[in-house]
Amino acid sequence: MAHPDIPQTQRAFVVVEPKPGSELLLKSDHPVAKPDALLPGQCLVKIEYSGVCHSDLTIRKGLFPNGQKTNLVGGHEGVGVVVAIGQGTTANHLKLGDRVGVKFMVDACANCEQCLKGAESFCPFMKKGGHNTDGTFCEYVLSYVNHVTLIPDGLSSEAASAIMCAGITVYSALKHCGARIGDWVVLPGSGGGLGHLAVQYAVAMGIRVLAIDTGEEKKKLTLSLGAEKWIDFKEAGENLIQQVVAATDGGPHAAIVTASNGTAYNQAVMYLRTLGTLMCVGLPLANLNVPIPIIAVKGLTIRGCFVANRQDSNEAVRIAASGKVKCNYSVRGFSELPAIFDEMDKGQIVGRVVLDINK
Repeated sequence: MAHPDIPQTQRAFVVVEPKPGSELLLKSDHPVAKPDALLPGQCLVKIEYSGVCHSDLTIRKGLFPNGQKTNLVGGHEGVGVVVAIGQGTTANHLKLGDRVGVKFMVDACANCEQCLKGAESFCPFMKKGGHNTDGTFCEYVLSYVNHVTLIPDGLSSEAASAIMCAGITVYSALKHCGARIGDWVVLPGSGGGLGHLAVQYAVAMGIRVLAIDTGEEKKKLTLSLGAEKWIDFKEAGENLIQQVVAATDGGPHAAIVTASNGTAYNQAVMYLRTLGTLMCVGLPLANLNVPIPIIAVKGLTIRGCFVANRQDSNEAVRIAASGKVKCNYSVRGFSELPAIFDEMDKGQIVGRVVLDINK
C-alpha cells in the first residue's frame, strides 16, 4: 500500500560522526525507504514539521547516553502524513493519509520485562529516533504503525510537533509523580520550553503549581498560564528552600525538575514534603549531591522520566487538542537548522522551534 508519488531521494540533515564540533550536512540525495521494502508493521511518513529539541544538539555532539549511530539523521519531534504501510501489516488503526507524530521512541521490542510491564519507554532494545535510528530532520522517515501517534483534529501539525517530545514528557512526569487533584507541584524551569508546558498540563490535571524561574518575562508567562505562585530563584538566593516550603504549606507533594542544572535537583530534595516525589526530567551533566539520610527520613521517591509511553502520548495530544495546552513556539525554515543549533548552544532560543520541512 503506497502513494505513487514517493521519490527515491530526499533532503535530509546528516551528522556523519556525532561529536563536539561535528559538521551538519544538508544532503539532497539521501535515500527514501522504498515502500515495497517496508516490513510488516512499518510505515513511511512524509514529514511536514519537525521540532528541534536540546537533546538533538546533545546527540549531535556525541554526549547523549548509550552512543549514536554514524551518518545520523537527527530529530524526534516530527509530524506528517502516512504515505505507505508495509505489506502484511495486521494493525488496522492506521491508514494512508492519517496525520501522525513520530517521536523519540520509534519502536520497542514488546517482549522484554519492561515492555511486558507496560513500561515500553524503558525498553533496552528501543529504537530511538534521531539517536540509534534515523529521525525527522528529513522529508520522509521510516517508522512503525504501533508507535506513531495519531494527531486529532483541532491540533495543527506545527503545534503538535512542538509538544511531540517536551509536551508528552512533562505530561507523563506529572501523571506518574503521585500528585492528586489539589496537591502542590513545584516546577523549576517553569518558563522554559518544557516548563511552560508542564504548568499548563498540571493546571489541566487539577494540580496546584508553584513556578520557579527568573525574570519578569517568565514570571508573567507562567502566572498567565495558571501557576498560583512564583519564586524568582535569583531573588530568593539561599532562602529558596524555606520560601518553597512556606508557599506550599509544608512542602510540595512533587517536584518536576525541567531545569538544566544540578542545583535545582539538590534543592528539590530539601524542600519536598514527607513522602514527596522528585521527577527527573531535565538532563544536566551534573550529579545529585544531597544527604542520603534526608531521603530516607522523609521517605522520598526519586524517579526518572525520559520519554512518554504510547498511552501517555495519546493523552497528552488529546489534552492539547482540547485547547487546554498551548505551546510557545516559532516556525522556521528547514534550511535554518544549523543556525538554530548555534543559537541553542548559546542559550538564545526562546520557547520551542519548529522546522517547516518545505522551506
